Amino acid sequence: MSWTRKHLLTIEELSLDEINQIHATASAFKKILGRNVKKVPALRGKTIVNLFLEPSTRTRMAFDMAAKRLSADVISVDAATSSTTKGETLRDTAQNIQALNADMLIIRHSASGSPLYLSRILDIPVINAGDGAHEHPTQGLLDTFTMKEHFGSLKGRKVVILGDILFSRVARSNIHALTKLGAAVTLVGPSTLVPHSFRDLGATVSHDLKTALADAEVVMLLRIQHERQSSSHFPSLGEYTSMFGLNKARAEWLHPKAIIMHPGPINRGVEIDSDLADGSRSVILEQVSNGIAVRMAVLYLCSGGIPEQAIAGA
Repeated sequence: MSWTRKHLLTIEELSLDEINQIHATASAFKKILGRNVKKVPALRGKTIVNLFLEPSTRTRMAFDMAAKRLSADVISVDAATSSTTKGETLRDTAQNIQALNADMLIIRHSASGSPLYLSRILDIPVINAGDGAHEHPTQGLLDTFTMKEHFGSLKGRKVVILGDILFSRVARSNIHALTKLGAAVTLVGPSTLVPHSFRDLGATVSHDLKTALADAEVVMLLRIQHERQSSSHFPSLGEYTSMFGLNKARAEWLHPKAIIMHPGPINRGVEIDSDLADGSRSVILEQVSNGIAVRMAVLYLCSGGIPEQAIAGA
């Protein structure tokens, strides 16, 4: 199938074929990243603007590196250096970026729906790098890409997402991607952070850690999103860790070949012990590396690239 989307705003709107197409294109680019010369001229002459109005390390650097590996020119703007600090609206900021002849805008913003809003007023592609507690589509794509590298098909695989589900855009994007790919998704954590309403997305909701982790083939840890919470949803971090932190003993409940994932940043000793984060089951750094290839695929496809040519180039 040919790629027809101009923007990447959510995983919810993607079809299974589109997810698989991004993954296939990312696989081709990952082979290119393994070469001595890691650049391809796919986006030569294009200018991509990273507009990150929330803090970011991994996502911002991965988008920056992905664009440069495609030979695009990259300009990065953050909250401290943008005119939004002077009261300029997001609309005016984005329209000025377009007027400066940018070819694509990557946006991270605290307001849910901001990428969709910009996609309706701009003529250039808009890529969502995380909008509030709504979605983080490229994270969901790289997470499922990493899982497929380990297990092949995800159909019927038991995947557990553990932690702050309520405020997590990563959780929402992964739920949409995993259910489309046929995985059995279980969400677990305190009842205040894992409401039963998430069942409407096709996931199982549990508040019993041992039952949820039993024979899980993937466990994804999520940090507590303090910056999005207006009040505490559990008594203390120590009590959260005692009930829901993943340690060596609890990891024994997992499937023997299970992998441990985390989108970062990690709060060591809170949601996961350091020996697990750095252990043989951990694929956390693989996620980071795969983020470059997946984002190369997204930038390439949304700029009008032909999937078959990317695969042939590998």
